[in-house]
Amino acid sequence: MPQTAQQQLDGFLAKYDPAIEKLARDVMKRLHKRLPGSTSLIYDNYNALAIGFGPTEKEPPISIALYPRWVNLFFLQGAGLPDPHRLMQGKGARVRSIRIDKASLIDDERVDELITAAVLSYGWKLDPKAKTKLVVRSISPNQRPRRS
Repeated sequence: MPQTAQQQLDGFLAKYDPAIEKLARDVMKRLHKRLPGSTSLIYDNYNALAIGFGPTEKEPPISIALYPRWVNLFFLQGAGLPDPHRLMQGKGARVRSIRIDKASLIDDERVDELITAAVLSYGWKLDPKAKTKLVVRSISPNQRPRRS
Protein backbone atom coordinates (compact mmCIF):
# COMPACT_ATOMS: atom_id res chain seq x y z
CA MET A 1 0.00 0.00 0.00
CA PRO A 2 1.50 3.37 -0.99
CA GLN A 3 2.43 5.75 1.80
CA THR A 4 0.91 9.20 2.14
CA ALA A 5 3.15 12.24 1.87
CA GLN A 6 2.93 12.66 5.66
CA GLN A 7 3.99 9.06 6.24
CA GLN A 8 6.92 9.52 3.89
CA LEU A 9 7.93 12.75 5.66
CA ASP A 10 7.71 11.00 9.02
CA GLY A 11 10.05 8.31 7.69
CA PHE A 12 12.53 10.87 6.35
CA LEU A 13 12.55 12.72 9.69
CA ALA A 14 13.02 9.48 11.65
CA LYS A 15 16.43 9.04 10.00
CA TYR A 16 17.78 11.96 12.06
CA ASP A 17 18.88 12.13 15.67
CA PRO A 18 15.84 12.75 17.90
CA ALA A 19 16.96 16.30 18.76
CA ILE A 20 17.20 17.32 15.08
CA GLU A 21 13.89 15.61 14.29
CA LYS A 22 12.17 17.47 17.14
CA LEU A 23 13.71 20.79 16.13
CA ALA A 24 12.62 20.29 12.52
CA ARG A 25 9.06 19.35 13.51
CA ASP A 26 8.83 22.42 15.76
CA VAL A 27 10.18 24.69 13.03
CA MET A 28 7.73 23.25 10.46
CA LYS A 29 4.83 23.72 12.87
CA ARG A 30 5.77 27.38 13.39
CA LEU A 31 6.26 27.98 9.66
CA HIS A 32 2.88 26.41 8.84
CA LYS A 33 1.29 28.73 11.40
CA ARG A 34 3.22 31.73 10.02
CA LEU A 35 2.53 30.76 6.37
CA PRO A 36 -1.10 29.55 6.38
CA GLY A 37 -2.20 27.64 3.31
CA SER A 38 1.36 27.00 2.21
CA THR A 39 2.32 24.12 0.00
CA SER A 40 5.21 22.14 1.47
CA LEU A 41 7.51 20.54 -1.07
CA ILE A 42 9.73 17.75 0.23
CA TYR A 43 13.08 16.89 -1.31
CA ASP A 44 14.93 14.01 0.35
CA ASN A 45 18.25 14.87 -1.32
CA TYR A 46 21.77 13.49 -1.15
CA ASN A 47 23.07 16.11 1.32
CA ALA A 48 19.96 17.02 3.28
CA LEU A 49 16.22 16.76 3.70
CA ALA A 50 14.76 19.99 2.33
CA ILE A 51 11.20 21.20 2.89
CA GLY A 52 10.10 24.24 0.91
CA PHE A 53 7.17 26.50 1.75
CA GLY A 54 5.36 28.41 -0.96
CA PRO A 55 1.96 29.34 -2.34
CA THR A 56 2.08 26.70 -5.11
CA GLU A 57 4.03 23.64 -6.20
CA LYS A 58 6.52 25.88 -7.99
CA GLU A 59 9.81 27.11 -6.59
CA PRO A 60 9.23 27.85 -2.86
CA PRO A 61 10.68 31.15 -1.58
CA ILE A 62 11.29 29.80 1.94
CA SER A 63 12.62 26.41 2.98
CA ILE A 64 14.34 24.50 5.72
CA ALA A 65 17.08 21.93 5.30
CA LEU A 66 18.00 19.28 7.83
CA TYR A 67 21.60 18.22 8.21
CA PRO A 68 22.94 15.69 10.74
CA ARG A 69 23.79 18.38 13.32
CA TRP A 70 21.67 21.42 12.45
CA VAL A 71 18.69 22.91 10.61
CA ASN A 72 18.92 25.92 8.29
CA LEU A 73 16.19 28.32 7.20
CA PHE A 74 16.73 29.27 3.55
CA PHE A 75 15.48 32.26 1.58
CA LEU A 76 15.51 31.57 -2.18
CA GLN A 77 15.91 35.26 -3.03
CA GLY A 78 17.78 36.09 0.17
CA ALA A 79 20.53 38.04 -1.59
CA GLY A 80 17.93 40.62 -2.60
CA LEU A 81 16.14 40.88 0.75
CA PRO A 82 16.86 43.63 3.27
CA ASP A 83 18.80 42.18 6.21
CA PRO A 84 19.51 45.11 8.54
CA HIS A 85 20.33 42.77 11.43
CA ARG A 86 22.77 40.74 9.30
CA LEU A 87 21.21 37.41 10.22
CA MET A 88 21.60 35.70 6.87
CA GLN A 89 24.68 33.78 5.84
CA GLY A 90 25.94 32.95 2.38
CA LYS A 91 27.59 34.61 -0.57
CA GLY A 92 25.72 33.04 -3.46
CA ALA A 93 23.98 35.07 -6.14
CA ARG A 94 20.51 34.26 -4.79
CA VAL A 95 20.17 32.07 -1.70
CA ARG A 96 20.85 33.06 1.91
CA SER A 97 20.26 31.11 5.11
CA ILE A 98 20.03 31.29 8.88
CA ARG A 99 21.07 28.45 11.15
CA ILE A 100 18.19 27.53 13.46
CA ASP A 101 19.38 26.39 16.89
CA LYS A 102 15.95 26.57 18.50
CA ALA A 103 12.47 26.67 16.97
CA SER A 104 11.54 29.88 18.78
CA LEU A 105 13.96 31.72 16.47
CA ILE A 106 11.21 31.49 13.81
CA ASP A 107 9.10 33.76 16.05
CA ASP A 108 11.93 36.27 16.52
CA GLU A 109 10.88 39.69 15.22
CA ARG A 110 14.04 39.99 13.09
CA VAL A 111 13.47 36.61 11.42
CA ASP A 112 9.78 37.43 10.97
CA GLU A 113 10.81 40.59 9.09
CA LEU A 114 12.84 38.42 6.68
CA ILE A 115 9.95 35.99 6.23
CA THR A 116 7.61 38.90 5.54
CA ALA A 117 10.05 40.39 3.02
CA ALA A 118 10.37 37.01 1.26
CA VAL A 119 6.58 36.58 1.11
CA LEU A 120 6.06 40.10 -0.24
CA SER A 121 8.89 39.87 -2.78
CA TYR A 122 7.35 36.68 -4.14
CA GLY A 123 3.90 38.29 -4.38
CA TRP A 124 2.52 35.62 -2.07
CA LYS A 125 -0.91 36.38 -0.64
CA LEU A 126 -1.28 34.37 2.57
CA ASP A 127 -4.72 32.86 3.07
CA PRO A 128 -5.53 31.87 6.68
CA LYS A 129 -8.48 29.79 5.43
CA ALA A 130 -6.50 27.73 2.93
CA LYS A 131 -5.41 24.21 3.80
CA THR A 132 -1.76 23.30 3.77
CA LYS A 133 -0.61 20.81 1.18
CA LEU A 134 2.29 18.34 1.43
CA VAL A 135 4.02 17.06 -1.71
CA VAL A 136 7.02 14.73 -1.96
CA ARG A 137 8.96 15.98 -4.99
CA SER A 138 12.07 13.81 -4.95
CA ILE A 139 13.83 11.04 -3.07
CA SER A 140 17.51 10.53 -3.78
CA PRO A 141 18.53 6.85 -3.88
CA ASN A 142 21.97 7.77 -2.50
CA GLN A 143 22.22 9.84 0.65
CA ARG A 144 24.78 10.93 3.15
CA PRO A 145 24.22 9.60 6.68
CA ARG A 146 21.48 11.54 8.46
CA ARG A 147 22.81 11.02 11.99
CA SER A 148 25.97 12.59 13.35
